[in-house]
Amino acid sequence: MSLFKKFDPKVDVASSTAVKSSVQRGMRNKLLETYPALSENDGALLEQIWPKKEPITLVKFSREHVQMLVYKGEVLFFQHFDEPYLPSLKVLHRYPFLLPSVQVDRGAIRFLLSGANIMSPGLVSAGGKLPDPSAGETALDIGQGVAVRAQGKEEIVAVGLMKMSSEEIRKTGKGIGVDNIHYIGDDLWLTLARGGL
Repeated sequence: MSLFKKFDPKVDVASSTAVKSSVQRGMRNKLLETYPALSENDGALLEQIWPKKEPITLVKFSREHVQMLVYKGEVLFFQHFDEPYLPSLKVLHRYPFLLPSVQVDRGAIRFLLSGANIMSPGLVSAGGKLPDPSAGETALDIGQGVAVRAQGKEEIVAVGLMKMSSEEIRKTGKGIGVDNIHYIGDDLWLTLARGGL
């Protein structure tokens, strides 16, 4: 269920407020906790994405209980209810290592880019890819954020949340494997491509 399949900033933004520095500290700590790569070298990467002394705006949706951290018009991270903060595709394209990745086969690409959730068969087929614990890769848990890659494509095409663990997907090979939250071509992507919020 893509959060941004239908998103119009003129209609869907309920509030846009500058975040107090005391609240910013809490948000930064949450991001550092969620994304270990951001905390390396005393938080140098987070400082690069969102400089500590710079103001950040919290934008809330009028529906869907979504909030976004916006810096100079660019959505950096977003959160749905109490789910983890997820990076926008713009941020992920610059820092693809922030999230572990899964890959869908060619046949799943057009469905994914129309907002459909990612079905397990597209992840376990010949063109799909899940982390392989036997190769030293870390298995993925339910609710974990992932970057979604597509067979034959270089860029990350979507951000999702695991609906099943990677081991369960591998074992059953059916059902929804990943919730498609934000994808190339959705309304948030198009808004940011037009210059941001």
